[in-house]
Amino acid sequence: MFPVTSQDNLHRRGVSLYALGMPVLIGSQRLDVAQPIARIIQMHGQVKERAQELTSQQLQIFGPKGCLYIHQRELAATTPNDSSISVLGSEDATTCHIVVLRHTGSGAICLAHCDGTDTENEVASIIEAINSLPNSTEGRLELHIVGGFNDERQLSQRLSQQLLTVHVKTGEIFKAKFQDHQPDEDLRLAYILVGGNMVNIYDAKQEQLNIGPYSWTPFPNVDFWLEQEDKQILQCFSTSPEAEPPHFVGDIRSALQFLKEHPYPCISLFPDRKPRSYKKKNDGQWQKS
Repeated sequence: MFPVTSQDNLHRRGVSLYALGMPVLIGSQRLDVAQPIARIIQMHGQVKERAQELTSQQLQIFGPKGCLYIHQRELAATTPNDSSISVLGSEDATTCHIVVLRHTGSGAICLAHCDGTDTENEVASIIEAINSLPNSTEGRLELHIVGGFNDERQLSQRLSQQLLTVHVKTGEIFKAKFQDHQPDEDLRLAYILVGGNMVNIYDAKQEQLNIGPYSWTPFPNVDFWLEQEDKQILQCFSTSPEAEPPHFVGDIRSALQFLKEHPYPCISLFPDRKPRSYKKKNDGQWQKS
């Protein structure tokens, strides 16, 4: 099932569909991703219908309790048996794509925020995350892709900034907004700026969030960038400056400041080369474990 928000999205993710290494179906019909995108949309009208259903939903607001927020180039996978996490979600996919892969038998589910830096490996990591979870029942894999696009009326600037969320217990996918992007938000954003690869941040068996260990060298010209005006930051650090949410520049500045304060994280943050690990408390806050 593909709730795709534009023709361009499905076309751009064709490599992802091939990388699955298995037939891709829309309903009961096999999808030929080599077909021109206009032809695919013409043959599979339910793609557009399901996209419209998703984008027309009312936005839901979530606090930290039971929620796991996934940043760009991160993925997390879990099962309905998880007692800590009931909702996986990510947001601000202006030119990125948010991917959900779910096993219909076990209910195992993975959500990833992909930006196209290494799509084949990103897809392989998503499948590996699902396969690593307990799965003793037969079923199929359901794939959902939502992401940014350009249109003449710029309607996508609102739609693409909405969050794609999946309910772990039911598999329901809906629009939502997270009030909490923690823990270690600056660290995770800094990892993106230095060119980090896709990482799996959640251990479903231990119900534990793991950040790092990461390593990088001093960020080039960090003082110069911190002195720049907001407009310059927006133009230089975004692939879609006109579509970014209001908090984008502030997030980039925080990440740059973090990089300045931690030029060698292997020393200041991960001296023992172990991840920063967290577990959910009853009130939804993350506690170091």
